[in-house]
Amino acid sequence: MSQCPSNVYPLKGREFANINSGLAAQYCAHLLKSLGGSVVKPNYISIKDVAIEAVNDWAQSGLMYLTGLENGLPLQGPGCIPSCAKGALDALRLLAHQPLLSGINGSTLLCERAALLGLVRRGTVSPNGSCRLLKTKDHWIALNLARNDDWDLLPAWLEEPHLAVNQPTEDLWEQITSKIKHLDSQTLVARGLLMGLPIANANVHAKPAPWYKLGHRGSTHIKKKQKNAQPLVIDLSSLWAGPLCSYLLQQAGARIIKVESINRPDGARRGSKQFYNLINSGKQSVALDFSSHRGRHQLKSILNKADIVIEGSRPRALQQLGIDAELMVESIPGLVWVSISGYGRRPPESNWVAFGDDAAVAAGIAAATNNPPLFCGDALADPLTGLHAAVAALAFWSSGYGGLLDLSLCNTSAHCLNFAPTLPHGKLSGSPNDWQLTIENHMSPVLPPSSRKSLGAAPALGAHTEQILREFQIVC
Repeated sequence: MSQCPSNVYPLKGREFANINSGLAAQYCAHLLKSLGGSVVKPNYISIKDVAIEAVNDWAQSGLMYLTGLENGLPLQGPGCIPSCAKGALDALRLLAHQPLLSGINGSTLLCERAALLGLVRRGTVSPNGSCRLLKTKDHWIALNLARNDDWDLLPAWLEEPHLAVNQPTEDLWEQITSKIKHLDSQTLVARGLLMGLPIANANVHAKPAPWYKLGHRGSTHIKKKQKNAQPLVIDLSSLWAGPLCSYLLQQAGARIIKVESINRPDGARRGSKQFYNLINSGKQSVALDFSSHRGRHQLKSILNKADIVIEGSRPRALQQLGIDAELMVESIPGLVWVSISGYGRRPPESNWVAFGDDAAVAAGIAAATNNPPLFCGDALADPLTGLHAAVAALAFWSSGYGGLLDLSLCNTSAHCLNFAPTLPHGKLSGSPNDWQLTIENHMSPVLPPSSRKSLGAAPALGAHTEQILREFQIVC
């Protein structure tokens, strides 16, 4: 398994005693070692037990209920993705020195949105309905039409100027399907990415990828932290991956200030209130007018107070706000800047758009799930990346190292897929509501997605704006 291409190892010299054993513990040790740490007892297990544990984790995560043909049997997905999620949360617990989310394992975090929204497996349609796997002349592609703007791009993408796209309908999807079955997938994907469509080739097979990159090295000054110090996290992100990252850091003791544009707030506010509350309650909310000089000045002033910044924007979007992430990590000792994107910060990928479902497809998960490809889970790349981003952020901050951490939905998913890609699958038996997955005479019940209860309501947009500006002595 490849290490991250970085000469900075924030956990160098630190030892961790992982009391757990098994496949998830191996992945936990792998993450900590890639950051320079050492695990006293990684507790390796036999190949046979590895396969049993992978099957058990798939069965109990809830992912199988979201994987497979509509009205068909639930499917075990590829590799040990649920075990990787368990291991990532365990690594975060070791870094935080506390049992975060006691009684919860990381694999169930992958399906919480599906549990709250009542989503089910739909085969070549993502559980939330916005992304579809479509057959082209030569291969399959994933097209995610999650935003109104994406529908508006269809006439130009298909070179059909008279295509009516006023409303997203099944009839329109049928028109798209009919048109592209005569077209080349590579051309469609290249054109779509250039235009800003969330689109991916569904026939790719995962290649080894780092789970994070040090995009820019920050200050090497090691700050002395007081006992029980709490980082101040400024969260500029939206939807799922970034907010999950800040939520997990909140559970580790961080103070979270969620900063949004008054004109374009987090789109998740328009979705499930239960899910939004789940990962955003307890955070403070600041809303600013990014279109004004004063709003941009206030934003930069708040960022200057941060220990950790989380954002999910393309670099050029930040530049338009006058924010230079590289310059900030150079000038503020120990600042950890977490950048979460679809494909990373280097061009041309930095200009590509991606969401959780199509990014997982781009990582090779759909092709590895079935032939022809099928969706695995609900926007799987989002929670996987949010978990890993929290591990990287806490590792750097707790060690005093600053830097720009580059995490992509695609690479994180591919990294997990490649950790143990050839594990055997279990055999499904039983009936709906009583499925069992068996391997080596070991039987695991196949559980539906589950979710924790929110600890309260998330704050209204801008509820703490004036309070925070006064506290930081920023002109209102």
